[in-house]
Amino acid sequence: MQERLLLVVFQVLLLLLADMALATPTIDFQYLNVHELLIQTSNPHHLSKTHVHEANKWALNLVHRDSISGRNYSSHHHRFQELMNRDARRVAGLTRRLAASIGPAYSLEDFGSEVVSGLEEGSGEYFVRVGVGSPPREQYMVIDSGSDVTWVQCQPCSQCYHQADPVFDPAHSASFYSVGCDSAVCGLLDRSASCQAGSCRYEVSYRDGSYSKGAMALEMLTFGPTEVQNVAIGCGHRNRGLFVAAAGLLGLGRGPMSFMGQLGGQTGGAFSYCLASRGMEMPGSLVFGRGAAVPIGATWVQLIRNPRAPNLYYIGLVGLGVGGTRLPVPEEVFQLSEIGDGGVIIDTGTAVTRLPVLAYEAMRNIFVQGTMGLPRAPATSIFDTCYDLSGFGTVQVPTVSFYFSGGTVLTLPARNYMIPVDEMGTFCLAFAPSSSGLSIVGNIEQEGIQITFDLSNGFVGFGPNTC
Repeated sequence: MQERLLLVVFQVLLLLLADMALATPTIDFQYLNVHELLIQTSNPHHLSKTHVHEANKWALNLVHRDSISGRNYSSHHHRFQELMNRDARRVAGLTRRLAASIGPAYSLEDFGSEVVSGLEEGSGEYFVRVGVGSPPREQYMVIDSGSDVTWVQCQPCSQCYHQADPVFDPAHSASFYSVGCDSAVCGLLDRSASCQAGSCRYEVSYRDGSYSKGAMALEMLTFGPTEVQNVAIGCGHRNRGLFVAAAGLLGLGRGPMSFMGQLGGQTGGAFSYCLASRGMEMPGSLVFGRGAAVPIGATWVQLIRNPRAPNLYYIGLVGLGVGGTRLPVPEEVFQLSEIGDGGVIIDTGTAVTRLPVLAYEAMRNIFVQGTMGLPRAPATSIFDTCYDLSGFGTVQVPTVSFYFSGGTVLTLPARNYMIPVDEMGTFCLAFAPSSSGLSIVGNIEQEGIQITFDLSNGFVGFGPNTC
């Protein structure tokens, strides 16, 4: 009798344990190689001027600003602090402009120039090598997915900042052609255009006081072996701002004046980029053309258009996941409103991904629960969730995932959201709360993932290739 009672009790305990196991969700983890990342903090970005894929005529190296800036940082923490300063200025300028736009509509060029704000320390994190003119003079140009006007500094230059290469002189180019005030190009500039002696003038200004002013022109741009004729560019004779040795900016926004807008069918309306991961010796890549840029097996997400910011790339993010479980955050938190407020953009110039406070706190709290075994460290800069991993070689951290409209899910590599902020082993969760309803997928979370824009069909793709 007693043995039967013990058997029943034992069976009940087994059932209770099974129920508890079912009620406690399992957490998905992935490994973070702490040792490798700390070694890479002392490894500067390597500079290469060669083209990435010789077989692809539309492929270019994409190099980080540290490769050409000539800036010597006293430590990785110093480099990190400078990045955070640049990032804060860019996001502040972007959100201010968006807030101001919830009222009378603004011109495409007004907004395109504003989203590269904060240039005291230099604009842009990634650069490409582009030939300007005929014969081509190679120049470093900032890539910016939030700008439309492409421009370079030009001679005669009444006011120019320092750049790595000689300033472009249109008098020595056989393909340079000035644009008149009655041209279609000048009409696209809207309110930012003016006339002077029959020449179409442009001006792009930035909230910190930096600007580029000059004349619009048609010029040949060379990408590796590929020559692109009659590209509308700004020839800047008066320029202010430390653009970290770059000659100008290559606008990759969604508007008609952007480089992609001008190319039209020449590239099938598609381009892709892959931002090299921090500390990697190989550069990233920028690829134009449907055949080369559009991969098989990518995770595709529909692009959304915001009439208030038509040159930005809005995407349909609907949720977040930590440890393989979707967080109970309403989709409305990420939605673009009817008046153009909120929404989610993907941006090459913003470093740290910003999320609405409700979404960020939900993600952070669950992430902290999944890292209870890791020693905490004090908050650093905009990061409030940091860890002292100085005594570890490899650690396990919960996965972090983006949930998109249509049911697609993108799970980030651990190195894309747990980043070192010094050489001593302090790592932080690389997300931050947004000061507005706008969410921004920054370049830290994009690193190492091929990002493809299929503009003809209105989609952006993630992966499957890496760099």
